Amino acid sequence: MIGGVQNIGRIPELQRRILFTLGMLGVYRIGAKIPTPGVDSEVVSDAFNALEGFALINVFSGGALEQLSIFALGIMPYISASIIMQLLTVVIPQLETLKKEGERGQREISKYTRYFTIVLSLFQGFLIAMALESGQFGTNAVAEPGLGFRLMAMITLTSGTAFIMWLGEQITERGIGNGISLVIFSGIIVGIPGALAQLYNLVSTDQYTLIEVLALLAFIIVLTGFVVFVERGQRRIPIQHARRVVGRKVAQGGMSYFPLKVNTANVIPPIFASSLLIFPSTIATMAGDEGGLVSRFFQDYLFPGGFLYNSVYVGLIIFFCFFYTSILINPDDVADNIRKSGGSIPGVRPGKSTAQFIDRVLSRLTSVGAIYISLVCLVPILLADQAGVPFAFGGTALLIIVGVSMDLMAQVEAHLVSRQYDSLGGPGGRQRGKLGK
Repeated sequence: MIGGVQNIGRIPELQRRILFTLGMLGVYRIGAKIPTPGVDSEVVSDAFNALEGFALINVFSGGALEQLSIFALGIMPYISASIIMQLLTVVIPQLETLKKEGERGQREISKYTRYFTIVLSLFQGFLIAMALESGQFGTNAVAEPGLGFRLMAMITLTSGTAFIMWLGEQITERGIGNGISLVIFSGIIVGIPGALAQLYNLVSTDQYTLIEVLALLAFIIVLTGFVVFVERGQRRIPIQHARRVVGRKVAQGGMSYFPLKVNTANVIPPIFASSLLIFPSTIATMAGDEGGLVSRFFQDYLFPGGFLYNSVYVGLIIFFCFFYTSILINPDDVADNIRKSGGSIPGVRPGKSTAQFIDRVLSRLTSVGAIYISLVCLVPILLADQAGVPFAFGGTALLIIVGVSMDLMAQVEAHLVSRQYDSLGGPGGRQRGKLGK
């Protein structure tokens, strides 16, 4: 690790990418502190703690929603639009055709995703403006209610989401790592100092002993290690390639592997499951229907931490694990690509038998992955509600932190390896890689 950090200083391009990424994330954090015009952010912040339905969105926005800043919606509309567009590619033949057209098709789908993001942002901005005017975020939160304020809030919040979307794309293109993921990552980790301060206050006020806090930190470390271990886990399916004649040359056969991750769907299932659970109550809250049928049902039965809530939450996670994995990996397409490349799985007939074998392996892995995600997301909830353990972040945030960190390290490593032999034979000699060799 130390050698890798030292070698970063020897690669100017990687330095520029890292500095550009840090600069863009700094701009994002500055924007998260700029309040929406016409809104008293202090009043909103004081009343926000009572609105449990917004907790997950507030974590992903880095506290911007709690302060009703210009980035209050965060990147969640873009994530929702991306997920919905991926789901629509299954049911709409035209989108499925675009998806198979390669780079051109992906550009078209990305364009539709951006348009859909703007529509979702306008709708959510309108709901937030209505909630502010109705007093759901505290009384006197809006200086001058009316149509003008609603339009200004919609345009401001939508522009903030569009800017974050552009910023994430710039990081992906000119920085290091996936821009959208890093935006969410930065929004989560900014809450870590506050969480540590909360633990310190609990110890200083004798609410928790030092041994209990150390046990909590040890549990978090063990849980993080477990997540890292499973996220790196994969099943490698061997593929044997036969000899092929290309012109006058004979291409030698060999063995390659088709990797299948234990958690193919990543953090999409818990995010989508949480969004579906909080969406009806959030809409009812924003509309001012606190005593309505939907609000009463969620308060009495589907409240966070309740048995029914946890059961539905786990069921939705398992469903979306299988559903999203089936979208990402089509066993028939994989089997067809293996056949076209002249390969075969040892002991399995090409064609339909190969597709059935891959589907069987993928189903077993997805079952393990669904149980793993359910445990990671449910254990912090149970410990917080049943034992009163002060968890600042849930399992979804932990999955995002670990996943983005591993992806960022992999990309830095890729840059270091790609420069390892760049100067071989040149005036400066050989460029050392991560290992310094």
